[in-house]
Amino acid sequence: MKTKLTMAAAILSLGTAMSPVLAQEKIKLGVIVTLSGPAAALGQQVRDGFALGVKDLGGKMGGRDVEVVVVDDELKPDAAVTKVKGLLERDKVDFVVGPIFSNILQAIHRPVTESKVFLISPNAGPSTFAGKDCNPFFYVTSYQNDQVHEILGKVAQDRGYKRMYLMVPNYQAGKDSVAGFKLDYKGEIVEESYMPLNTLDFQPELSKISSQKPDALFTFMPGGLGVNLVKQYKQAGLADSIPVLSAFTVDESTLPAQQDAAVGMFGGANWAPNLDNPPNKKFVAAYEAAYNSVPGTYAMQAYDAAMLIDSAIKGVKGDLSNKDAVAAALKKADFTSLRGSFKFNTNGYPIQDFYLTKVAKRADGKFQTEIVQKVFENYGDRYAKECKAAN
Repeated sequence: MKTKLTMAAAILSLGTAMSPVLAQEKIKLGVIVTLSGPAAALGQQVRDGFALGVKDLGGKMGGRDVEVVVVDDELKPDAAVTKVKGLLERDKVDFVVGPIFSNILQAIHRPVTESKVFLISPNAGPSTFAGKDCNPFFYVTSYQNDQVHEILGKVAQDRGYKRMYLMVPNYQAGKDSVAGFKLDYKGEIVEESYMPLNTLDFQPELSKISSQKPDALFTFMPGGLGVNLVKQYKQAGLADSIPVLSAFTVDESTLPAQQDAAVGMFGGANWAPNLDNPPNKKFVAAYEAAYNSVPGTYAMQAYDAAMLIDSAIKGVKGDLSNKDAVAAALKKADFTSLRGSFKFNTNGYPIQDFYLTKVAKRADGKFQTEIVQKVFENYGDRYAKECKAAN
């Protein structure tokens, strides 16, 4: 009997000793974004915004230490699949954060979600996964792609622009942007131009715009595309005569290169650096101090992604073994978003406010987007009603 009691005590002691060890297992987070080529600035903002979030959390989520593995998707779907499989199979990550571009998201969505690993998108929000193909392992801290473009369609309609020229990249997000713009805009579209993702020279299109004289240009040209377009638009003398309504074309990732050429151009967004609330002011100041650049929506949404993951891990008291419980905790979105009002729709995409923004040059010589007006309030996307996933 004494031997049995001794063994039982030893087992109990061993079990007690193991608990802190288990508690010290790190949460592993994989970040997959574009970090090379003309669009690298966008990925850098996500990487840095997420890193700042982890830093502000003290390097812990739900009481557990965090390890972040960052990989470059190279803006190539095949490379992205290989990289994300490495995160899943070699690094055994608990969450994947990324990517920037919708074509990359479409490539990695299945490998991640079928592995029953949570995929948190800090930027790409295609219609593909917002409706009937929504997934309880997929959450978006940005928007559904159409929505940002809807802002510009409504503004064009409200301002009485009767003739619009549309120019976007030829991939899923470009198609979503046109669909979003058309929801509220009822005027004439004089041209609908789809450009290759590697376009550097916009002169042929600018000649068309000059000859057709639309009331305004609507464009979605992220990263290096937007840098080239804005510079060439200004050089062609069009900026003073044909207004630009844009999405992701003039923002904090492109403004350091565009500079004065972009001043006065309009954009649509769910946030801007000058949004007046205490958490946002703290974030913008900390980001600028850490990285010597003005944060854009990419950085803000990545910071929020870190806070979302932390809220979910806290919600399950650090135990990630019950996937349904983690999904429910993510769905609660129990954190304070830098943009203010934020909650998830049934499809894992946000319900939030949207704004018209305008590029301004600050007193310190830096450039940023600033809020002009609120266009939509507590706005959810139109695909959510088709989502039947129990998330």
